[in-house]
Amino acid sequence: MSFVSPLFLWYFMPAILIAVLVCPRGWRNGIIAVGSLVFYATGAGAFTLLLIACMVVNFLAGPALEPDEWDMSPSGRRRRLLIGVIAFDLSILFVWKYAGFATEQIAWFAQLFGGDFPIAELALPIGISFFTFHHISYVVDIYRGERRALRNPVSFGTYIAMFPQLAAGPIVRYHEIADQLPQHRQHRLDDIAAGFPRFALGLCKKAIIADSLAPFVDACFSTPDDEMTFAIAWLGAIAYTLQLFFDFSGYSDMAIGLGRMLGFRLPENFARPYSAVTITEFWRRWHMSLSRWFRDYVYIPLGGNRAGGHKTYRNLWIVFILTGFWHGAAWTYVIWGVYHGALLVLERATGWSRTPASVGARAGRRALTLVLVIVGWVFFRAPDLGQALSMIGHMFTPDFGGLTDVVDSALTNQRLVLLLVAMAVFFLPATPVLGPLLETARSKPATALRVGLMTVGVTYAAILVATGTFSPFLYYQF
Repeated sequence: MSFVSPLFLWYFMPAILIAVLVCPRGWRNGIIAVGSLVFYATGAGAFTLLLIACMVVNFLAGPALEPDEWDMSPSGRRRRLLIGVIAFDLSILFVWKYAGFATEQIAWFAQLFGGDFPIAELALPIGISFFTFHHISYVVDIYRGERRALRNPVSFGTYIAMFPQLAAGPIVRYHEIADQLPQHRQHRLDDIAAGFPRFALGLCKKAIIADSLAPFVDACFSTPDDEMTFAIAWLGAIAYTLQLFFDFSGYSDMAIGLGRMLGFRLPENFARPYSAVTITEFWRRWHMSLSRWFRDYVYIPLGGNRAGGHKTYRNLWIVFILTGFWHGAAWTYVIWGVYHGALLVLERATGWSRTPASVGARAGRRALTLVLVIVGWVFFRAPDLGQALSMIGHMFTPDFGGLTDVVDSALTNQRLVLLLVAMAVFFLPATPVLGPLLETARSKPATALRVGLMTVGVTYAAILVATGTFSPFLYYQF
């Protein structure tokens, strides 16, 4: 079930909100937990049993991971249990997400010597990368003593399976939400009034902009190499840069808005990333919940930047190779991670990670950062490494070729207008960020924007949804 499907918008979401609103406060977590499993089952089917099995293992391990005065040794029982639970979580992720990729590499190597090896073909469970990271955050935060383990399985189910963030984030670290799980909720109508404009913003981003750009992006990236031109390569890369942002940030806005309507404050995930002046700053603004997760559970445990320059560079490389691989089992994602890791290491080594003081220098660095990000997204979107390198080659080989008939027909007047409007995010200042502004600001412009989104914006988006022009969120595949 997608946030932009009629089933969700007109039946599921209203039913859950009404149930939470009218039922006793103590029923909230139960309603959300059960509703979330139903939400997941409509799209994942039998994989719901896999999610439940992972939840059972991590829930039962939680109390045994809590620090106590009798077992504080780093090599003690708790540490062994933590390693075992994390190994279980990662093994589930590896089998279902990476077994096919791993067997493909083995089969390729075997063919070099005339051998044969079977390739595993497994369907990818929706949201497995996200609920795996939630489970790891839960057990690690308990092990570190940052929060107590949950004894109530309903509360645990609410955290792991909460439908706003289950399929594509934001990645909510356990210590960020643990204090919100007790059902001390007073102003339920206030939460709905604050969360719905945020949800409406995300719906408009997805249905009006991202989905409208999708056919043009597909046409550009499916252009054969012998027909690819400088114009198609750049237009396709720019359009995908915008499609991905409006699709994923739209999902995050909808998730945060839904969470708020249910009484939870989920972490922000985007903060005008295309206004970044450096790649370092870009990663402080793009998919922030993923960056924070890798910082807390990988980068800092590896030593962070405390062990000197060379080890800091090593840690950055490790984190971003894992970041790329987390997104998908393909060499294109690995290369994308290596690419960003290299840029971060280069910025840190040269001092370019610091924001320039002068306005002119900041403008130039912002333009350079945007170009580097756009080039990186080609690896992220291309179906294979050869296609990515071909497209990037055309991006840096100017020619006088125009658009093919297929690409030209995909670039309708409506899509051209939306593309130009969407490009405004390349030039907007770094602040304020629109999503949080809609929730908190009480100025007349903010109020007018809220009213416009909840009337004109939602109405137009609903018409698009009703006509069946929506598509799945891009991050569902991760």
